[in-house]
Amino acid sequence: MEEILKIEHLKKYFVKKSLFSSKTSTVKATDDVSFTVKKGEVFVLAGESGSGKSTIAKLILKSIEADSGKIIFEGQEIKNDSKSLEKIRMNCQMIHQDPYDSINPRMKIADIVSEPLEIHKIGNPESRKKRVIEVLQEVKLEPADEIMKKYPHMLSGGQRQRVVLARALSIKPKIILADEPVSMLDVSIRAEMLELMHELQKKYEISFIYITHDLATARYFGQRIGILYLGKIVEMGLIDDVLLKPRHPYTQALIDAISEPDPENLNRTKKIRIKDSEGTAEEGCKFQPRCPYSIEKCKVEPELKSINESQSFACYVDLD
Repeated sequence: MEEILKIEHLKKYFVKKSLFSSKTSTVKATDDVSFTVKKGEVFVLAGESGSGKSTIAKLILKSIEADSGKIIFEGQEIKNDSKSLEKIRMNCQMIHQDPYDSINPRMKIADIVSEPLEIHKIGNPESRKKRVIEVLQEVKLEPADEIMKKYPHMLSGGQRQRVVLARALSIKPKIILADEPVSMLDVSIRAEMLELMHELQKKYEISFIYITHDLATARYFGQRIGILYLGKIVEMGLIDDVLLKPRHPYTQALIDAISEPDPENLNRTKKIRIKDSEGTAEEGCKFQPRCPYSIEKCKVEPELKSINESQSFACYVDLD
């Protein structure tokens, strides 16, 4: 598969100011992140809250500006000129986590879905209406001609998230950034939404960047995965290689945190017990203060090293 998006050494730091003193601190939201996404591929960014997943999505869409690094779409670096911004925003759409806050409650569904078409001056009113009906049918909101007349408050949470997906699809993007798209939905609806996205991804060869903390849905939907910890990718590779045979202690800790009954031993001790820690390491590996395998060498930050063509990790200790 050809490469459609390339992220090179992306950095974004935020300065935090104290309310009660003149002290400031720097939060490294995205710290030298690099990865590629291929055409028609689902690349997963996984990690705890605060690991930098959503910040990366905002940097790709240029809704916030990176401190350094490159975003390369179809071989062209995306800069701040109008031509580059139009190209990335025409071809890259976002699905937000909250289906209640991500759409305007005062707009009808038809206006919400057609908004990207109007912004990018695609078609005329008649062709836009036709496209709205088409995408509503594709996301299985039917009868589409009735749904399009409704307001968001008249729909369920699952239906609203389908509206958000329809809006993203309306201008036929090449990449969709899905930021925790099923985390606020009922468990019974999550599988339906993931299956729908999977069908559309295959049908139109859309590339997805699937942002999540849920490794179960990540494995169901994704093909490759990058594990983020405090703005750093600590492990990356084919999703089954990473999740079935993790090499980094943090990846193993995330997997062990999943509640999975073991009929042979319900009191099974977890393989990795991460330490409680106040703050982060000032130098070296960021996971060092919480890692049960921490050694003196961890005071020097490890680089991502490849163990085969499909997997790499940043740690001096190999869990294999």
